[in-house]
Amino acid sequence: MDRVKSSIQQVPNAIPKVITAAGGGGANSLELEKENFERGQAVSINKAINTQEVAVKEKHARTCILGTHHEKGAHTFWAAVNRLPLSSNAVLCWKFCHVFHKLLRDGHPNVIKDSMRNKADLTDMSRMWGHLSEGYGKLCSIYLKLLITKMEFHVKNPRFPGNLQMSNRQLDEAGENDVNNFFQLTVEMFDYLECELNLFLGVFSSLDMSRSVSVTAAGQCRLAPLIQVILDCSHLYDYTVKLLFKLHSCLPADTLQGHRDRFQEQFKKLKSLFYRSSNLQYFKRLIQIPQLPENPPNFLRASALSEHISPVVVIPAEASSPESEHVVETEDLVDTDIPVLPAAVETKFDDLFGTSAATDPFNFNSQNGMRKDDKDRLIEQLTREIQALKEELESFRLESGRLCQALRGRVSELEAELAEQSHLRMQAAGESEFLKVELDDLRRVKEDTEKEQRSLTEIERKAQANEQRYTKLKEKYTELVQGHADLLRKNAEVTRQMTLAQAAQDEVETVRREMQDNVKAAQESADRQEKDQQEQLQTIQTELLSSREELITLKTAVTSSQQSSEELSAQLSTLESHKVALEETLSQKEAELAGLGEELERVQSSLANERESGVKTAEALQNQLNEKESREQALESQLATSRWASLQGALEEAQRIVQDSLALIDDPAHTSCTSSADYLVSRCQASLDCMDRLQSAKEAFLADTTNVSELVRAVTKCGHLVGDAIVQGSATSHMVPVEQADALSNSVKACGTEALSLLGSMKEQESLATADGSKLRTALEEILATAEKLRPRGLELQQGELGDLVEQEMAATSAAVESAAARIEEMLNNSRASDTGIKMEVNERILASCTELMKAIKELVLSSKHLQRDIVESGRGAASMKEFYAKNSRWTEGLISASKAVGWGATVMVDAADLVVQGKGKFEELMVCSHEIAASTAQLVAASKVKADKDSANLARLRTASKGVTQATAGVVASTKSAKSQIEEKDVMDFSSMTLTQIKRQEMDSQVMVLELETRLQKERERLGELRKKHYELAGVAEGWGEEEEGTG
Repeated sequence: MDRVKSSIQQVPNAIPKVITAAGGGGANSLELEKENFERGQAVSINKAINTQEVAVKEKHARTCILGTHHEKGAHTFWAAVNRLPLSSNAVLCWKFCHVFHKLLRDGHPNVIKDSMRNKADLTDMSRMWGHLSEGYGKLCSIYLKLLITKMEFHVKNPRFPGNLQMSNRQLDEAGENDVNNFFQLTVEMFDYLECELNLFLGVFSSLDMSRSVSVTAAGQCRLAPLIQVILDCSHLYDYTVKLLFKLHSCLPADTLQGHRDRFQEQFKKLKSLFYRSSNLQYFKRLIQIPQLPENPPNFLRASALSEHISPVVVIPAEASSPESEHVVETEDLVDTDIPVLPAAVETKFDDLFGTSAATDPFNFNSQNGMRKDDKDRLIEQLTREIQALKEELESFRLESGRLCQALRGRVSELEAELAEQSHLRMQAAGESEFLKVELDDLRRVKEDTEKEQRSLTEIERKAQANEQRYTKLKEKYTELVQGHADLLRKNAEVTRQMTLAQAAQDEVETVRREMQDNVKAAQESADRQEKDQQEQLQTIQTELLSSREELITLKTAVTSSQQSSEELSAQLSTLESHKVALEETLSQKEAELAGLGEELERVQSSLANERESGVKTAEALQNQLNEKESREQALESQLATSRWASLQGALEEAQRIVQDSLALIDDPAHTSCTSSADYLVSRCQASLDCMDRLQSAKEAFLADTTNVSELVRAVTKCGHLVGDAIVQGSATSHMVPVEQADALSNSVKACGTEALSLLGSMKEQESLATADGSKLRTALEEILATAEKLRPRGLELQQGELGDLVEQEMAATSAAVESAAARIEEMLNNSRASDTGIKMEVNERILASCTELMKAIKELVLSSKHLQRDIVESGRGAASMKEFYAKNSRWTEGLISASKAVGWGATVMVDAADLVVQGKGKFEELMVCSHEIAASTAQLVAASKVKADKDSANLARLRTASKGVTQATAGVVASTKSAKSQIEEKDVMDFSSMTLTQIKRQEMDSQVMVLELETRLQKERERLGELRKKHYELAGVAEGWGEEEEGTG
């Protein structure tokens, strides 16, 4: 009690003033009850949350929990906590987090809603304590983040209670049977469990595990909140496993790879932390920590869900409070929870045996007259036995209490195991039903799959058979075509043979008819002869009767008649034999004709059958051909659609490019972009060339709609070039006067409008053929004409004349150098003839150095010519030299400018040297001319080697000549300075005759002169800078240096 008082005294304003004074004595019983409740809550909160580094007592925390259920919220709790200095004492904040965690788990459900109002304060406090890197400050920051995460999780998922205890059915209802909700819920549980594990690791890392910290007050203060963390982690692990199995049954395994990796990591941490916690003495009597399996569940195997055992945390009833744990402190050496041995037990032996000799009925010493010493020894012995019995009784009582506690713990374990087995049985039953349903689904799926496989196999077999049949039919059709051709040839041959046979039959018939006519004529002749003979015989007989006399005559006549009859009979037999021969020949011909007729009928029937089968095969092949043609037509229509779609996409993309270019004109950020008129001319010319290509591609597409690729390329390129021309035209307008800029801007906008109109008309199939690009061409030509007017004057020279101009300038430079060398030689001869002494020596030295410089320049110009010839020969290809110079106009103009500068410098130097020799010029002019010649030759070298091959021999000679020019220039400057020092008279400064005043006056005059000369020097330097700047601008305009940017800046 003293400790509680001291803790309350240490915390300023520990008990908040939550009770308002009742006015008068009219408080009713409800107000008194509320007052007592608030007072009790304030006392319990301040006893539970104090600055002492000891664990929170369970009875104070339980009172706070019951208070939230009494008022159905946490208003009183937060009213008391807000008065505590949580931001100034880390231990106080740590114990607040512990109590608040208990309230979130076991308090009224409205605690979470009431606490969300203080979320911002908790976040600020977590951020503040996070600045500390060790001790309770860091732990408070982690704990506050965990509590904020817990509140956000329960607010977002109101179906989950604060203690996270849910059934499988409630867990399924929380996801509303939506795989997306289960996916998101799993991610939130991962974040929740990550915060729990961070607090676990933070507490363990802050303890010295090499000592028994779990039995000290400071160690128990840090370890006590981990009981709530273990309870949360067991449920979160169980729900995470079940949700992952459910997700793997609905989603592909690749989609959940991140979930599995995160679960593997948290599983290893949680298993390690559970194992380390179970070995701490502090947790062994307060909580039974479950052990996770050796390996994590295999989510890729659905049957592994039946192997999962939900971890169950058991808290024994008597050991639920850490305040009964033994703590090594002076004030807690006596366990107040164990009742003191009653006085009746202590005096049990005295009641039986008595304590004095007078009242002891068993006092044998007095009865037997024993001596007093023996009696004292007996008393002492009995006292020791009594003490031993007391100690044995005490140990027996402690042992019985320990056994009772162990038995209660065992009963709790068995009840937990029973609950776990019941849970597993229910889970197994549910999983069995689920597996049955899944098995039925799998069977149906398997049957469907088998049916589909069979149908697929049948389809493949039919397709293969159809393919084989088609191949055979194709071969058969080929054979039939060949056979048909053969039959046609045979039919023609048979027809020809039949024609010949018919002709032979007709001939035979003719012969037969002739034979029949001959036979008939012979028979008629024989008949006539026989009739004549009979008539003669009758006449003879009649005459025989009439006259015997005429008998001999008649006999003679008969004899002659018989001879004639024999002749006729012989002739008739000859005719009969000839008739038989003809009839045999006719029968043979008829047999041959019948055989030919049968063969003809057989051939005709075979031909009819072949024709019929050929017709059927042809019909089948025609059907297949029709199907193939229909498929080809469908594919052709699809291909035509895709071609038109690609063309539409290209046109739309070109329209977007032109629209972006038009939008860029009015963009304020574009006003700073500039471009040259020459570059605009090149863009317009490229756009006009592309218009021709677009027109030809469109005509080709209209002639053949399959040739769409060329039109797509032309449209795309045209869109880019027209858009670039619009942008470059707008950028060019920023560099020209206002009137010309407005005209150019209007032309550019008109060009963009016409381009959009042309592309829009080409998007419709009906208007594609009538799409006219003449307006766009006219707009581009207007821009081109405007750009031609804006081109710098230096570019007005026709490109065809550039080659001639290069040759002319190089020849002029060579002539100027030759002329300068000749003049210097003439001046040297004149000086030798007229001058003597130092002046002749000075003039010879200067003119000799100038002569060397002219020789070096001449060598440089000659090397430059040779290098240019190599460049032109290697780069022009089949083109002429003039065409090469025209194609590379910028390089050509730079070369011309450098050549002019060299020739001009040589002429000016000769003039300056002439004046110096005559004594009329200044040595400084000669030195400036030397420097100018060096700069001009450097420009010529740069212009010559910009397109040269780095391995060219002429380039190496040019560089050597350039070095010679540099050395010769240095020689001219050195000789000029030396001559100046010899020629100029040096006044002897004699100040011996001057007074102090005169010297002061001269000093002031010298200072004034120095200041004047410095002022003039500064002004001349500024003037020289302006002159160089203006020279650079004019040279840029004349030579088109702005085009080198090739864009809008």
